[in-house]
Amino acid sequence: MTATGKATQYHYKALHKPNQLIYGQGQTAVITGWTVKSTLTKYLHPHEYAVIGQLYSSTRGLNLLVRNLLFNPHVRYLVVLNATKEDKNAGASECLLDFFRNGFEEGLSDTGRRCWLIRSPYPGYIDIEIEASVLQKLRESIEFQEAKSITEACTLVKSFAQREAMEPWSSPLEFPMSIVVPTVLPGPRYGHRIEGKTIAETWVKIIHRIKTTGTIRPTGYDGQWQELIDLMAIVTSEPENFYFPEPNYLPIDRSFLQEYISQILDDVPKQEGVKYTYGQRLRSHFKKDQIQLCIDKLVTDIDSARVVMSLWDVSHDIHDSPPCLNHIWVRIVNNELSITATFRSNDMFSAWCANAMGLRALQMHVRKEINKIAGYDIKLGPLITISQSAHIYDDCFENADKVIKTYYPKICSQRDYSDPAGSFVITVQDNKILVEHMTPNSGEVVNCYSSKSAKQLYQQIAADCPGLQVEHAMYLGTELQKAELALSMEQELSYEQDKPTRISSRVR
Repeated sequence: MTATGKATQYHYKALHKPNQLIYGQGQTAVITGWTVKSTLTKYLHPHEYAVIGQLYSSTRGLNLLVRNLLFNPHVRYLVVLNATKEDKNAGASECLLDFFRNGFEEGLSDTGRRCWLIRSPYPGYIDIEIEASVLQKLRESIEFQEAKSITEACTLVKSFAQREAMEPWSSPLEFPMSIVVPTVLPGPRYGHRIEGKTIAETWVKIIHRIKTTGTIRPTGYDGQWQELIDLMAIVTSEPENFYFPEPNYLPIDRSFLQEYISQILDDVPKQEGVKYTYGQRLRSHFKKDQIQLCIDKLVTDIDSARVVMSLWDVSHDIHDSPPCLNHIWVRIVNNELSITATFRSNDMFSAWCANAMGLRALQMHVRKEINKIAGYDIKLGPLITISQSAHIYDDCFENADKVIKTYYPKICSQRDYSDPAGSFVITVQDNKILVEHMTPNSGEVVNCYSSKSAKQLYQQIAADCPGLQVEHAMYLGTELQKAELALSMEQELSYEQDKPTRISSRVR
């Protein structure tokens, strides 16, 4: 209190993510984790807190949070809400608490950059540019408390607000921050198709495609993302026990996976501060268990094209924080059960792998139940996701570049080069180039092309087979040009597919 008995008012100024915070005039910063930050404002007055914000990820948000606290030294108290299953899975609130409890030490980030590592079981990084003595002073100057419920958090905030106003522990401190600027190559913005055998393989290809040709745009969250629009990802052969590479470079591990699967398959009671889970939307939000309805429909009509589950609630979701996952279609074709899921917005670096594995678990559950009830032997087909906005946030650019540099060349080298469009046999006969187009499995000839011109042939093939894989098309162009060269010099050169042109036996 001041000498006049009026409460001292402070003004919090955020250097980072300013539009994602709720501002007050007090000396307590409130971190709500995954709980919707506006939930607490119903129980608090602005003079009781300095700022309220959410912290989803320790690796992405903690460094910015610390920088904001350093720039607002009037903040002397910290309340960290660590209340939901999502908080437990992410570990961001726990890592922040561990920064104040246990401190930090010098180490390396995931990308090999020098940084301060939080002494915590959850990974958390702070830029090395911030002096250790400054971070230590911050830890000593802020009193912190953990809250396990919204009620407890509000009680703590109110108790801190009753104390005498404290002087700022420092003048505002600001440190330079490096910015990663990606190089973008030209390419289409709309409509992309990426396929892989496993979620891990497909994910690396997705990251590479976005970082190579994605458009850099501002986000609604005080930052930038690199984005492709309408990206279809097809996973053909993800095993039922899920494939995790060794070492695991995915932003998800098996322990988190089981928790995430339950968020898709299981209903949960309504919890204050948590707007929804995918499982709640599918199981009970619309007063129907959509997953069970899907199973029942396919049991009675295995060929149905009407099985769709909706997570979009038009009465609520046009306003604030609508679900990213909107619709799920289930089809059984040729005894294969496939799932197609549409996302209005998809964080492809941090969230897509978990999304895909959760959907694959749903796919396996539906298949198992149909087989059990109807006595079928339906196989698992592909998993398809369609992401209207497929993006990578700027705070993940550095990590994405490392994934691409380390793993994309390995994935490219492991291709089996099979093309669903089929294969082509090229020969030189009767003074012409003959190309036979064959089906991918049985090898049945479905078309023949004949000409002396490589250009004429590849134009005809491209017109008839627009879905040819890029590498396959480039290979065909090379082979056809070799065949044309040999044909034009038939007295000197002979052609055999997949082999170097060689001197004809007639001139030896």
